[in-house]
Amino acid sequence: MTSYRLQTGGLIDRQTPVSFTFDGKRMLGFEGDSLASALLANGRQLIGRSFKYHRPRGILTAGSAEPNALMTIGRGGRTEANTRATMQELYQGLEAKSQSRWPSLEFDIGALNTLLSPFLGAGFYYKTFMWPAPLWEKLYEPFIRKAAGLGKATYEADPDTYEKCWAHCDLLIIGSGPTGIAAALTSGRSGARVILVDEHSASGGSLLSETASIGDVSASVFVQQAMDELHSLSNVQILTRTTAFGWYDGNVFGAVERVQKQVALPNVALPVERLWRIVAKKALLASGAEERPLVFGGNDIPGVMMATAMRTYLNRYGVAPGKDVAIFTTNNSGYALANDLEARGIVPVAIIDSRPDGNSAYAGKARVINGAFVSDAHGGKALSSVSIFKSGIAETIKVDALAMSGGFSPVIHLACHRGGKPIWSDEQSAFLAPNGLKGMELAGAVATTVGIAACLEDGANRAAALIEGLGFKTSPASFGTVERDIVSPAAKPVWNIPGIKGKAFVDYQNDVHREDLGIAVQEGYGHVELAKRYTTNGMATDQGKLSNVNAIGLLAQARGVSPAEVGTTTFRPFYTPVSFGALTGAYHGEHFQPVRKSPLHGWAKKNGAIFVETGLWYRSSWFTRDGETTWRESVDREVRNVRVNAGLCDVSMLGKIEICGKDAAEFLNRVYSNAFLKLPVGKARYGLMLREDGMIYDDGTTSRLSEQRFFMTTTTAYAAGVMNHLEFCAQALWPDLDVHIASSTDQWAQMAVAGPKARLILQTVVDEDISNEAFPFLGAKEVSLFGGQLHGRLLRISFSGELAFELAVPASYGESVADALMEAGRNHGIQPYGVEALSVLRIEKGHVTHNEINGTVVPADLGFGKMVSSTKGDFIGKAMVAREGLTSSERPQLVGVIPLDPNTSFRSGSHILEKNAAARLENDQGYVTSSAFSPHLRSTIGLALVKRGSERHDEEVMIWNGIRNEFTPGRLCNPVFVDPENEKLHV
Repeated sequence: MTSYRLQTGGLIDRQTPVSFTFDGKRMLGFEGDSLASALLANGRQLIGRSFKYHRPRGILTAGSAEPNALMTIGRGGRTEANTRATMQELYQGLEAKSQSRWPSLEFDIGALNTLLSPFLGAGFYYKTFMWPAPLWEKLYEPFIRKAAGLGKATYEADPDTYEKCWAHCDLLIIGSGPTGIAAALTSGRSGARVILVDEHSASGGSLLSETASIGDVSASVFVQQAMDELHSLSNVQILTRTTAFGWYDGNVFGAVERVQKQVALPNVALPVERLWRIVAKKALLASGAEERPLVFGGNDIPGVMMATAMRTYLNRYGVAPGKDVAIFTTNNSGYALANDLEARGIVPVAIIDSRPDGNSAYAGKARVINGAFVSDAHGGKALSSVSIFKSGIAETIKVDALAMSGGFSPVIHLACHRGGKPIWSDEQSAFLAPNGLKGMELAGAVATTVGIAACLEDGANRAAALIEGLGFKTSPASFGTVERDIVSPAAKPVWNIPGIKGKAFVDYQNDVHREDLGIAVQEGYGHVELAKRYTTNGMATDQGKLSNVNAIGLLAQARGVSPAEVGTTTFRPFYTPVSFGALTGAYHGEHFQPVRKSPLHGWAKKNGAIFVETGLWYRSSWFTRDGETTWRESVDREVRNVRVNAGLCDVSMLGKIEICGKDAAEFLNRVYSNAFLKLPVGKARYGLMLREDGMIYDDGTTSRLSEQRFFMTTTTAYAAGVMNHLEFCAQALWPDLDVHIASSTDQWAQMAVAGPKARLILQTVVDEDISNEAFPFLGAKEVSLFGGQLHGRLLRISFSGELAFELAVPASYGESVADALMEAGRNHGIQPYGVEALSVLRIEKGHVTHNEINGTVVPADLGFGKMVSSTKGDFIGKAMVAREGLTSSERPQLVGVIPLDPNTSFRSGSHILEKNAAARLENDQGYVTSSAFSPHLRSTIGLALVKRGSERHDEEVMIWNGIRNEFTPGRLCNPVFVDPENEKLHV
């Protein structure tokens, strides 16, 4: 065996052995092992093959940046490919299989690709698969598709459950190493709500791999004591096995918790993974720093490992990396490993230090070779020797393990997820987080702080400052003296190592080596974004955590510029891969689309509602009464009652959006085609929102509640789309405007009270005067209800054409308020009405919906030409709406349509033909967009888009339904069938 378990040491439970299999072979580990540490303890150096060349690969790291040790875990529906062995906890009965090999890991036919490597360099697929063209579909594409991918997904259904949840806190701390623990203790003692997340199975971070002591206890005991205190604080929530994968607007963080990925048979009462959306007032990033590999020949051979990873396996898991160990370093990190190895009786064969002066403080037994480099590692499935290059002289030494340390890169990914670009520091030889982060602070190694003591102090101080800024009183936690602290200041990076003969890999998973990056520069792809795609560097599951900085350094040298000029590619979520199960949560199978119920759903149900699925919602379609045998009877009754007495309709499904900020009015003025800049406080206005091509996108009302606060309602179907549109406008089109947008659709229960007696009924629950003089048509204000017991929003707007109001109250009070209104209106004949009656009422009044706003109409087509302001400044769609084709008199225009014989009817979608024209599509004059039976007119009525419709009122036409072969003589008319003078709106 080249790797083995030490007799003592580590944080594993040696009293609890764990049996598992790897590629069908049974092996033993201990409770507390990772799959990677257990494999190393069993002498497994070869654990996988690379993607392109199928080269033998071993374990490189001990964390989430691992590019090599990807396994397929489990069986049946619980099979999960591309699981990092370094992050997978060992459990009884675990089944692991290696990937990217056939027929076996030891004898992989794909390794023949190594012989073809001269033809498989950077961009080979662009050059090779272009000619001859017929071979693309016959040979190239099938071959590429078959070769693509890493592990294999199962076709069996996943038997486990997943869930999503929200959390809110004052301070979110990401990372529970020394910095994070110090920050958590400081903030937790203040009484603030604190959430501490860490992606590993246990808190402690690098302290779990340290031999240092803090105060009078070891680092691991210090961690245990600190976590015991934190667990005792009710205001502190600790989430281990939880990766914060993204930072989003509003200081919302995405995190995924592996709840039951460490057991063979999950508890059916719990999810296996939980997706957290954490809203934090402030966040402290204590993610540490990632050690960088060195780019030398054969640096991918099993047995080559990161120095900090070797320390982790040695000190945390009690596993020696080998018997004859060499260390290749550019900084003091390698010497910390040397000291730990010697303490375990393993004297390193050599320490190869690229620095001319090395580390003068080292007093160990290992041979130190300063100013030298490992030019090549040798071996096949295991490391056998390394070549040392110094001053033009080469030396070969036999080793079975090689540790490397090329410096450290702060883990700043999350800090860049909201658009910030990393900044290169020559002093730190690393990319640092962008300046001016809002809502997030950095502390510890991610902020280039070096050493345990310094990280503890930095974490405590920064947390204290953040917590005090939130109004809590605290003082930085203090800790004892740190013994055997390791302070490894930044050293000059080494990009190009002299004397290399073999392939020197930069991206291990995608087999990108040093020469590939040189080819990219030579062939005009030296820009960092182009080089990424041309070579596939940084496109693997680790997303370049180990490779990107080395690749940038090599590109910089090849181009003769600084890494600062090369820059980085864009940092995006996710930090590490997130399963589809976690993203989907409970929304699968019969719950694929959730049953979304209005806050008034219970009220509607007990009032006899028949529900219909409309988009995301279940809406009350009509309300049955005793003796009614058809839906039409119910709808006709509801319509008549609204016109004579009053009706209550649930309109909670309308999109509701809060728009705030000193530039909110200007923002709306640009979004809408009509003017909103001077809308008075306390007034609502109907608005048309255009697309950039001039077509109407959506309509709705927007109310001004204060100088800097507006309340917008949108159509139900377009609620999400309008929200996205507004966000795009605010973030991309006009980021200079001070405007904040939030969806409040689910926060308000909204009900329309319409009819001649609507005011009488509402006045019994609204405390303010809502008379016509005090609260005229298109009034909007926040009101007190039930003698000050509740507050809501009252809008005097009408979709039915009658005197009408819309009352919005907090969602949890919706049903009780609706009940109160029904009781108050009992003597006034109030009845509930549904969307079918609402549709009849709006057609009678000539109000349009997305039946008419079909994506092909401009405001003038619907009679809204005056709502396109020619005097205000620019707005979306202004330039395009004036195009000649959109102002033509031949365009379809909105008209009403009725049958000549009231006893006949027609359907929506029917075509309009001239009176004596043949029934052919070339004679088509337009079509019926909406139709309904009007109990007021005792006839079918409809709205239609007809060529030159506004000029053709009173013209007789033929209404033709070709599918059903129906012909109905009809007449075009004014689209407003009821109260064309709008007298009822102003009473």
